[in-house]
Amino acid sequence: MFISECLKLNEQNHLEIGGCDTLALAAEYGTPLYVMDEGLIKKYAKIYTDAITKYYHGNGMILYASKAFCTVYMAKLIKACGLGLDVVSGGELYTALKADFPTDKIYFHGNNKTMEELKLAIDNRVGRIVVDNLFELDMLDALAQEAGIVQDILFRIKPGIDAHTHDFVMTGQIDSKFGVALETGEAFNIIAYANKLLNVKVVGVHCHIGSQIFDLAPFTEAARVMMHFIGDLKDKLNLEIEELNLGGGFGIKYIDEHDPVAYDCYIASVSEVVKNEAILRGVKLPKILMEPGRSIVAPAGITLYTVGAVKEIPSIRKYVSVDGGMCDNPRYMMYQSPYDAVLANKANAPKTELVTIAGKCCESGDLIQKDILMPKIAVGDTLAVLATGAYNYSMSSNYNRIPRPAVVMVENGQSKVIVKRESYEDILKNDL
Repeated sequence: MFISECLKLNEQNHLEIGGCDTLALAAEYGTPLYVMDEGLIKKYAKIYTDAITKYYHGNGMILYASKAFCTVYMAKLIKACGLGLDVVSGGELYTALKADFPTDKIYFHGNNKTMEELKLAIDNRVGRIVVDNLFELDMLDALAQEAGIVQDILFRIKPGIDAHTHDFVMTGQIDSKFGVALETGEAFNIIAYANKLLNVKVVGVHCHIGSQIFDLAPFTEAARVMMHFIGDLKDKLNLEIEELNLGGGFGIKYIDEHDPVAYDCYIASVSEVVKNEAILRGVKLPKILMEPGRSIVAPAGITLYTVGAVKEIPSIRKYVSVDGGMCDNPRYMMYQSPYDAVLANKANAPKTELVTIAGKCCESGDLIQKDILMPKIAVGDTLAVLATGAYNYSMSSNYNRIPRPAVVMVENGQSKVIVKRESYEDILKNDL
C-alpha cells in the first residue's frame, strides 16, 4: 500500500512507522518532524554487508555516504552495523570523531578540501583520503611530511559514464567539478606523479557516476572501465592497486512509478565484471568499496507536517500549505524531485483531488510537490511526505529564520529524539 516497507495502516486508519502512530508522534514532538525507522536502516545496511560477504568473500567494505544523513547518533548506528564511513567535509568528519567512529574506516572525499580539513584528517589518522586534484595532492603531501607520516590515498576518477540522471547529480562524465578524467590522460598523469611522492601512498582509485540510478548497465560499465585503468597502472607504472571504490548512486522508490534494482543485485552484477576483468588484465582482485547513502536511509524516513491554509484558485490550482517547506526539504525546488505523500490521519482515504503542497517560506518556488493526487485535505490534518530520510535534514536551512525540525528515531513501537528541535534562541546564538 505504501512505498516503504516500514509504513503501515493501523486500526485507527492512521499512518504508522516503525510501530509508532504518526499522529501520536506529531502530538508528542510537534511538527514539522523528521521520523526515521532504525530497524529499516539496520536491515538495508545488512543487505549490503551480506552482499559483500557473498560476492567478494568479504574482501570489501560498505562505506555509508554520510552526506545523506549525518548526525552523531547516525554515525554510532553505522559503526554498530559494521560499515565504514564516507565523509566529504570537516563537519562530517568532526561528527564522526565525536561519535568515536574508528578512523581507519573513514574515507575523506571532497573536491576542494581546505588545509584545516586535511590537517584534521591527518591528525586523527583518517584511513584514506580520496584526492580530487593536483593542488590538493601537493598540499596533502606537504602536510603529511610535516606530520611525519605516509598518508594512504585514492584518486577520484571520472570514468566518462553517462548515468542518465538529473544534470545536477551526474558526476562521472568529463564535464564535472569532481575528480580527474580518464579520456584526457589526466588521471594517469596525476597518479604517475603521486607515485613518486614520499609522503603519500596510492592504494586505490575511486569513481562515482551519479545518483538515483535505476539501471545496472552504468555501474557494470564503470567497473569495466576502472578495472581496465587498474590494468594500465600495473602495466605502465608497475603500480598494484589495492582498492577499487565504485561509489554509490543506487536508486530508491520515491513514487509508485519508480522501479529500483534490489540493492544486492548491484553488487552481484558488478562483482562478475570485476572478477572477469581482473583475470583478463592479469591484476589481483582489489578490495571493493561501495558508498550507498540514500538507499540506506531515504526509505526509512518520513516528514510530518500540520496543514494550515488551504487556498483554491478556481480552474487553476489548489494550494495546501504546511508548517514546513523548502527549509526542511529543498529537493523539489532544486531538482523537481518527486515525492509521495499520505494524509496521516486518514491514511486509507481515497485520493480524489489534485493539490499542490506549499511551504511557508516567502518564496513562490517553495513547494514540496506540485499537482499531486491526495484525499480531501482540511486545516489541521497531519500530512506525511514519504522517503525523506536522505538529503532533507542534511540540506535543511534556517531560511526566513525558521528553526530546523527535530529528528526522531523509531523502532518496535518506541521513539526517541536524536536531534532536538531548534529554538529561536538557537538561531540567534552566533549573532553579535
